[in-house]
Amino acid sequence: MAKKNSNAAGIVLLAKQSGLTSYSSLHAVKKALGTSKVGHTGTLDSFAQGLLVVCVGNLTRLSSHITAFNKTYEAVIEFGKETDTLDPTGEVIKTAELPDLQSLLKSLDQFTGAIEQTPPAFSALHVDGKRASDLIRSGQEVELEKRVVHVFSKKICELKFEDGDSVTFPEDDEDEFKAFDFSEYSDLLTKKVHYARIRFEVSKGTYIRSLARDIGSSCSSAAFLDGLLRTKISCFDLKNAAGIELLKPFTIDSVLQNLNSVPKSENFDIIVEEVKNKIVSMTPEIAEQCGMKAVILSKDNEKYFYNGCPLKQKMFSAVFKDAKYSVFLEDGTFAGVIRFENNSIYYEYVIPRNKSE
Repeated sequence: MAKKNSNAAGIVLLAKQSGLTSYSSLHAVKKALGTSKVGHTGTLDSFAQGLLVVCVGNLTRLSSHITAFNKTYEAVIEFGKETDTLDPTGEVIKTAELPDLQSLLKSLDQFTGAIEQTPPAFSALHVDGKRASDLIRSGQEVELEKRVVHVFSKKICELKFEDGDSVTFPEDDEDEFKAFDFSEYSDLLTKKVHYARIRFEVSKGTYIRSLARDIGSSCSSAAFLDGLLRTKISCFDLKNAAGIELLKPFTIDSVLQNLNSVPKSENFDIIVEEVKNKIVSMTPEIAEQCGMKAVILSKDNEKYFYNGCPLKQKMFSAVFKDAKYSVFLEDGTFAGVIRFENNSIYYEYVIPRNKSE
């Protein structure tokens, strides 16, 4: 076992494999860095795969901030059935006719911008202090309130039809959501869609399982998720994650072939070594990509900052507007986050100096 390292701090991008929980996926990070102080910024269900942004050490304070970012997913949706969990682990509770492509396209147009969504009953959301999924499994009925979420962008990447034919649509290297003219595929519009791989960019709190269910219902069918891949959380990209090479290709056929696959045990050691090489410190560049302008705390004011004294604009290298700011020392050390509001500056949190990066 790795030696404990209480000073380990940074950000790790981790490629979670399907078949593992988000929590168990963190074991490789803990072993690699010799610390138990880790926190991910948004759970992925066991059947799902893709990006976990893991904050280590004192940077776990950033977790809630990163959790609030927009996320990008690819989803393999199966039409004609709905399961109680809205994923492949559940029991089929509804069957329906398959939609044709034209109906699916019209349905997708409705899922743009702000939409109301009811979360899945099988979820980690709490009702009266207990997880909704636990209440359901104990035989109780659960009603979750609708919430407003945002679908910023979407694109159909691949389709598989009732007759077994499939089509993969062109990708644009500059714009992963670039729309294309379906009139070029007019011969497909009346074909029945069995599976669709669709890319979504959504706001915090959006359940892709619910989105699949609602899309199926909207085109007079039923639907659930067979597979889910998270590719981005704000500026953080799966392609830079430890363990990315261990993920199976995310296509309709690959997802269907690997529904019950279990990650190989030797993969754990591979990820441990990659984590050691891929942990990064918080930098002004990363902070600004995360939407927090970086400001420099003058050396003469470090003592006041760390002692929690009142904050004044002259202590920092910035002209403030209402927003949150990341604070760095002159030597590049990340010191914390502050908030400017109504002409006053407030502490969000401070990274203790003796445990800084």
